[in-house]
Amino acid sequence: MHNYDDCCNQDVIRNEYNKLVRLLIERKLTITTMESATGGQIASLITDTEGSSAVIKGAFVTYCNEAKIMQGVPSEVIDKYSVYSEETVIEMAKAVRKKYSADISIGVSGTTGNIDPLNVEASTPGKVYFAIDYLGEIKSFKVNVPPQKSRYLYKMEIAHRIYLEIIKIIK
Repeated sequence: MHNYDDCCNQDVIRNEYNKLVRLLIERKLTITTMESATGGQIASLITDTEGSSAVIKGAFVTYCNEAKIMQGVPSEVIDKYSVYSEETVIEMAKAVRKKYSADISIGVSGTTGNIDPLNVEASTPGKVYFAIDYLGEIKSFKVNVPPQKSRYLYKMEIAHRIYLEIIKIIK
C-alpha cells in the first residue's frame, strides 16, 4: 500500500506512466481505455506525457451501465455478472480495443470509497476489477484497494496497479 499524502508518491505514478508512454512510442504500440472507477485518470496520466498523441487512440469514461452498453459491452454480461465483475471488465477491454483498433486496451470497474446505491449487492468498497487486452490476449485482475483518504487517491492506487500489470504484459 502506498501513502500518497505527499506529492512525491504521486509523482512516482506520473513517472511510471511517462515511462509507459515512452515504451509504447518506442515500440509503436497504441493504447486505449474504458474507465469507470478511475473516471479517466488512466487516460489522463497517459496524456500527461508529451508525445502521447502517437499512442493513445482515445478513451471512454463509462461511469454508468448505460454508457458501457452504448460502447459495446453486452447488457447480458452486466445483468448476469454485475458491473463489478471480471466478465464485465473483459468485455470493456474488448469493446474499446475494437472501437479504436488499438494494440492495448484497459477496462476497469469497481467500487472506491462507498457502496454504489445503484448496485448495492455487487458493490464492495475497495474491490476493483480490471482487464488488459494486448493484441487480443486478455488478462483480468481483481484487487482490493485499502481505504484511501479521497477518491483521487483511490484512482491513483488503481492506476499504479494497472501500470504494474501492463509493464509485465508488454515487456
